[in-house]
Amino acid sequence: MAKTRPGKKDLDSYTIRGTNKIVRGGECVLMRPTDTSKPPYVAHVEKIEQDNRNNVRVRVRWYYRPEESIGGRRQFHGAKELFLSDHYDVQSAHTIEGKCVVHSFKNYTKLDNVGSEDYYCRFEYKAATGAFTPDRVAVYCKCEMPYNPDDLMVQCEGCKDWYHPACVGVTIEEAKKLDHFVCAECSSDDDIKKPQTTFSSSPGSDSKVEPKRRKRGP
Repeated sequence: MAKTRPGKKDLDSYTIRGTNKIVRGGECVLMRPTDTSKPPYVAHVEKIEQDNRNNVRVRVRWYYRPEESIGGRRQFHGAKELFLSDHYDVQSAHTIEGKCVVHSFKNYTKLDNVGSEDYYCRFEYKAATGAFTPDRVAVYCKCEMPYNPDDLMVQCEGCKDWYHPACVGVTIEEAKKLDHFVCAECSSDDDIKKPQTTFSSSPGSDSKVEPKRRKRGP
């Protein structure tokens, strides 16, 4: 356990000002930004301390939004995507506005309903260099982009790859009505046996089949 400096003591929890919500170490919180026109910062609470004047401060590890990273936001970044950074900080607990949950990418794609407090993380991020871990992820479709859980995709029953409707010439509404889908590359294969079930709606579903061995950096 980390040592607390003289005149300070560790706290097990902190009640967010003006609410009955309790924050504990290991949980994720929304913190008020300096520029109030921007969305709240998201942080992982590492430790809660109180000094001899009863001021409560939290040691946090910041999550970065894609637009805050060196490379910026890209097409495959979801609206609720965050990067867990190596940037630690100490902030007044009074800047905590609320609690949130940062899910693993896999668990996020299984949510039946995504609430305002739900986020996900699939990369760790080095703030000084802009490097990501992992530095390669699976890509899908003929556009060879990583999966964005905000986008509908359809799975080919032949090669088992996933495709964006626009990339295969169909609208999103048409894609939602499909019971079966075969990509152009596989459509000439007469040996394809169509399964009895309908297609899954995204690569994040339980029926996911590993894509062709293609990788791309974030």
